[in-house]
Amino acid sequence: MTEETLLTSTRTSALASRHTELGSGLEDWNGMGTAWSYNSDPCKEHDAVREAVGMFDMSPLKKVYIRGPDALQVVDHIISRDMNKIEAGYATYGSILTEQGTVCDDAIISNNGDNEWMLCHGSGESMERLQESAVGKNIEIDFTDDLHNVSVQGPKSLDVLNKHASTDLSQLKYYQHETTELFGYPCRISRTGYSGEKGYEIFADTSVVGDIWDKLVGEGVMPCSFASLDKVRIESGLLFFGYDMTAEHTPWEVGLGFTIARNKGDFRGKTAVLASEGKETFLQCGLVIDHEDMVVGEEILLLNGEEIGVVNSPAFSHRMNKSIALAHIRPDAAVTGTSLEVVGGGIKCSAEVAALPFYDPQKLRVKA
Repeated sequence: MTEETLLTSTRTSALASRHTELGSGLEDWNGMGTAWSYNSDPCKEHDAVREAVGMFDMSPLKKVYIRGPDALQVVDHIISRDMNKIEAGYATYGSILTEQGTVCDDAIISNNGDNEWMLCHGSGESMERLQESAVGKNIEIDFTDDLHNVSVQGPKSLDVLNKHASTDLSQLKYYQHETTELFGYPCRISRTGYSGEKGYEIFADTSVVGDIWDKLVGEGVMPCSFASLDKVRIESGLLFFGYDMTAEHTPWEVGLGFTIARNKGDFRGKTAVLASEGKETFLQCGLVIDHEDMVVGEEILLLNGEEIGVVNSPAFSHRMNKSIALAHIRPDAAVTGTSLEVVGGGIKCSAEVAALPFYDPQKLRVKA
């Protein structure tokens, strides 16, 4: 691949200049320059999401339209949920599986009505699996970077958005979405997010997303970086593909067993994934670590001197005043309250297995 090809294949957010003005170096994620950090304190961004309202540019997520008479058949084959139950105006989160029943991505698929569905995914293999399932089917697959995604999260998110929407967003249920206008601009708003807080995702075209972002800033919504996103999603026990799950892991191991529709018709990996249940080599767990800061990640976990797990996604929660992490732990040791030793990267300390999520364990806030 030539340098020119590399440059032209890079995805660019229409909000890139706004991120650089806030201090971002636009580090790459999923092929797009991403606001991993701003000049602002990520702890204050974290506070905005938990106490008021903040927003993230989630445009690096890939948006793919699936349209046509066979669209339902195709989306039902690529994801582990029963898509026949997802009515127009609703969406669901599920696992994208390999033929071996392992998780090669996770995704949200929305039913837009009129034989149109939208797949929204990160850095895994959703597109490859979609193309395989589409062979011989009467559908059109349309990947678009013109559609941007601004995620507005926090307990005051509805108050801010509803003042400027042409529809009553308070009527949207969790995982419901609708077309509307925001500040007079056409968009689709979904009652979803990745923060563990009540929130909404705005899907808007390149031509208008910048104005929507600016007007939200004018309403006091705080731009938030991925540094703070990592904190809130780990507090909320939310997984990040490539860190907490890979194509080597089954859904049962990484806490995604709830996404498997056991009684639906055929879908990719169905036989293998059902056969793998009960054969987990580890379980997804939380850790509270006896350390004054976040650990680095990839530290080894020991029980009575025996290696039984690894740290995947660490964070220091200033709100909990605790060093926490998501970890993979051998099933017999994956019991809340179990004391472990954390070793690696110059760190040697103790930790305790904790239930997930750390924050809002009943998930009352996100569904409020």
